[in-house]
Amino acid sequence: MKIIDATTPSAADVVRRSAAEVDGPLRAAIALLPAQLRSGAGFHLGWWDADGNTGSHACGKMLRPAFALTSARAVSGHAGSAAVRAGVAVELVHNFSLVHDDVMDVDEVRRGRPTVWAEFGVPYAILLGDAMLALASQVLARGGDTVAAGLCGELNDVVVALCLGQHLDMVFEGRGSISTDDYLEMVAGKTSALLAGACALGGLAGGADITQLAALREFGHQIGLAFQLVDDVLGIWGDPVVTGKPAGADLQRYKKSMPVVAAMGSGTSAGEELAEMYEKRAITGGRDLARAVHLVERSGAREWTESRARTHHRLAVESLDGMTADPTALDDLRALAGLMVDRNR
Repeated sequence: MKIIDATTPSAADVVRRSAAEVDGPLRAAIALLPAQLRSGAGFHLGWWDADGNTGSHACGKMLRPAFALTSARAVSGHAGSAAVRAGVAVELVHNFSLVHDDVMDVDEVRRGRPTVWAEFGVPYAILLGDAMLALASQVLARGGDTVAAGLCGELNDVVVALCLGQHLDMVFEGRGSISTDDYLEMVAGKTSALLAGACALGGLAGGADITQLAALREFGHQIGLAFQLVDDVLGIWGDPVVTGKPAGADLQRYKKSMPVVAAMGSGTSAGEELAEMYEKRAITGGRDLARAVHLVERSGAREWTESRARTHHRLAVESLDGMTADPTALDDLRALAGLMVDRNR
């Protein structure tokens, strides 16, 4: 889904380069897990199937490590071992949250394959997520350098914010109505906290000063908001072949994503009808689902959400203006920001 003009080829190069730097250390970290947990971690990451057979399985995009490594380059001109550890840690935390989210959302499919809980059971998925979270802190602490303690502290703050955001997300599911401001407060924890943390961890690893660190955090926060809003649009209008999830999946789960929240608060007849469908649990698929999708769009909520995503993208890019940093790395951060909103999955 294209909503802005972005230097996608440049951003793709940044992601590939960062992924190449992080891949080996990430695999080495997963290898530290006991065999019974390592098998599920590799399955979730797309390295092998449920029986341990390697193949052409879909893997994660490895976007967050790219933000960490590029932030380190922005303040120091290079990404050293501490920055690589930060990239591994944020990828582990991201995947811990996905494994647990799939349990809480009862999602059976991710990247076109069964989720961990669907394949191995709920108890296993909970324990695997816990192990991946613990492993993230171990990766940072085992660096043995002077920044290790600061990196661990930053990561722990991120995880607490992330958990609060997820809690609010679950609470909102049972609430009759929420405002767009309420929703953005939730997203600030559930999604933005990890992206802001990735940038801050990279900055800390690179020796950022207070001003640089604040700029990097704000950049990650704003692009995290934009990313989630685009994700919400894809959750309704995304191509299942590309996203790996059923069309309109968020509506069938009665999820209050931003387009739904905006539609219900639009004051339109379409928004009122959608709210009634949610209240009566009347979206069962087929024509009901198609009707719900139509109502969200007719209320103007899709256009509003995409416009708001563009706004947060602009604020993210502007937060880097005037920052003392390596100019090439700053360009790479701007390209990554574009990639986060100019996507179809």
